[in-house]
Amino acid sequence: MGKVRFRVMMALVVLGLALLAWRIIDLQVFDRPFLQGQGDARTLRTDIIPAHRGMIIDRNGEPLAISTPVVTLWANPQDLPEDDIQLLMLASALGQELDTLNERIDRYAEHEFMYLQRRMTPEAAQRVLDLRVPGVHAREEYKRYYPAGEVTSQLLGVTNIDDQGQEGLELAYQPYLAGIPGKRRVLKDRRGRLVRDLALLREAQPGGDLTLALDQRLQYMAYRELKAAVTEHDADGGIVVMLDARSGEVLAMANQPSYNPNNRAGLDPQGLRNRAIVDVYEPGSVIKPLAMASMLETGDIPLDTVVDTSPGWMVIDRFTIKDISNYGKLTLAGILEKSSNIGMSKLALRLEDPVVPATYRALGLGHSPGTGFPGESTGSIPAPVRWSSSQWAALSYGYGLSVSAMQLASAYTAIANEGRRLPPSLLKLGQSPAGEPVIDPDVARRILVMMDKVVAPGTGARRALVPGYRVAGKTGTVRKTDAGGYQEKAYRSLFVGIAPVSDPRIVTVVMIDHPRGDSYYGGAVAAPVFSRVAGNALRLLDVPPDAREPES
Repeated sequence: MGKVRFRVMMALVVLGLALLAWRIIDLQVFDRPFLQGQGDARTLRTDIIPAHRGMIIDRNGEPLAISTPVVTLWANPQDLPEDDIQLLMLASALGQELDTLNERIDRYAEHEFMYLQRRMTPEAAQRVLDLRVPGVHAREEYKRYYPAGEVTSQLLGVTNIDDQGQEGLELAYQPYLAGIPGKRRVLKDRRGRLVRDLALLREAQPGGDLTLALDQRLQYMAYRELKAAVTEHDADGGIVVMLDARSGEVLAMANQPSYNPNNRAGLDPQGLRNRAIVDVYEPGSVIKPLAMASMLETGDIPLDTVVDTSPGWMVIDRFTIKDISNYGKLTLAGILEKSSNIGMSKLALRLEDPVVPATYRALGLGHSPGTGFPGESTGSIPAPVRWSSSQWAALSYGYGLSVSAMQLASAYTAIANEGRRLPPSLLKLGQSPAGEPVIDPDVARRILVMMDKVVAPGTGARRALVPGYRVAGKTGTVRKTDAGGYQEKAYRSLFVGIAPVSDPRIVTVVMIDHPRGDSYYGGAVAAPVFSRVAGNALRLLDVPPDAREPES
């Protein structure tokens, strides 16, 4: 019995050794690829190398949006120490309460990753890393910074915490600005600490730089004057758009209200909108020069036409149209100078066909401006289906359609550019476009001369005068609307100007939204803003004066 028992025991030992040997062979030979992969997964890592986001600069190379290096701290909750002293030191270095940190650690206890703090300065992050708390790691990232702050915020937009464009040009050009992140193979220990950098799998490709047509000097000046005017008149907001009359480039685009993209705490959503491109409204009297150009092109309205606007009001289709005063007989230039709704209506009704809306469309109204800006508005022009006489008339003096400030400025490049409309461009152009012929050159020149007479001493637009320069312009005052129709005592004050008349260099649109107080007419509210903005711009652009000095 003893020998049998011994033999059985020996057989079991030999069998166990054989099974162990087989398992070793199986692991080392047959399962080696699987085990190697599992080991590498716990030691080899592919790290992302963040790509530097491209800069946004103005036409002169001044930075408008730049990315600065920052450090994000993260932790593996399972590796963090349970020692309250170490956690208290970590919380203090992060500027957090210990209870708050412990709550977050408990929430992510089953995970291997949690953020401790995003986008810290390298110096502040290093102070935390110097504590050598187990489980705490760093990641390099970038943070967007906007040197001009609120001055350019609606145009540039913002990025989110992951440096991805969310608004404005940051969103429109996200793929171009973002670049392509790189990858590298690294060896890390079980606590996630870097042991060795093994290989560069792909280099990070930085984003491209975006050069805007914007001139930062003009932008600062336009924003300053607009903000001052909105404050002075206790207005709801305002817009200034300045285009290069020779190229259509946007030299300045200011909006009120605004916000600081570098500090978004307590952000007012009203400040996010780029009103110059997104908002539309009835243009009112600033559209009259464009309507008159359309009428003159037909050849049915002679240049020496005189219109009797007495008694200062008229009824069309049961609608009463009024002028501010009874202006009596007016020439075409007089109609623009006095901004006579009666005069424009009578001219429109002389024509057999409603040519004015067709000209508006050719000038870009009712169509997308084509800037590529997110949410840009097309505006609207009513379709020519059973139009009434009152609708024909209303379109000639700026009611019944809607436009944006950008569209309006672009349309006026046709007057400044001998009939050729220039599409607006937010980006700096290599050369000026040829433009689209829309208005007969002779008609455009005659309208420019009429607008020159509108801005003269003694006229309602006299506050738009710029010392040393001839200015062509048109005022406008429009009643605001809401769901119930036109509001009482709520207006938009507008001015559109071209300067200098002898060789147009800039086209500028000013709109002040709901100025409060006794002054709400375009000539009293918007025209002075144009005078200051255009005067400074012409001097900064080194445009020579064209002789006419304003009289007191």
